Amino acid sequence: PSTLVILFAVAFIAGFIDAIAGGGELLTIPALLTAGLPPHLVLGTNKLCATFGSATASYTFYRRRLFEPGLWRRALAGTAIGAALGAALAQFMPASWLNQMLPLVVSACGIYLLFSRMPAKPSSDTVLSGHKRQWPQSLGLGFYDGVAGPGTGAFWTVSSMLIYPLG
Repeated sequence: PSTLVILFAVAFIAGFIDAIAGGGELLTIPALLTAGLPPHLVLGTNKLCATFGSATASYTFYRRRLFEPGLWRRALAGTAIGAALGAALAQFMPASWLNQMLPLVVSACGIYLLFSRMPAKPSSDTVLSGHKRQWPQSLGLGFYDGVAGPGTGAFWTVSSMLIYPLG
């Protein structure tokens, strides 16, 4: 029971962090691994939680008219393809590899996000066309999210600020 209480508290804090900036997986993955769950189950559980959190955040942003979904169709398709490929790769990886890889990925992402600076707003002349910028970004981040996933929301934020003229 105490482990469940701790996992619930970590999930609540991670959800709060995810809603603001992304990166809640940097808390949930280590917590689930520490609780003794097998790495494939950890990745699946984490994705389920992240899916509901992302869907809720997306609906809230849409309802407040903070983004136009039609402009992100290519990114949605690319992310789905990349995530399916990444999840397929993770499914075939031995659990021992995932047990060694996940703590390293979580640590590396945490260090990067802790010490990285927010990118400056790009000028409109440096922004690539929609086709060219959405496919590489969405395929790469989707693949990473399918294989491991920690920090994907934050990586979306940073990469979007690098290539789109967003305030």
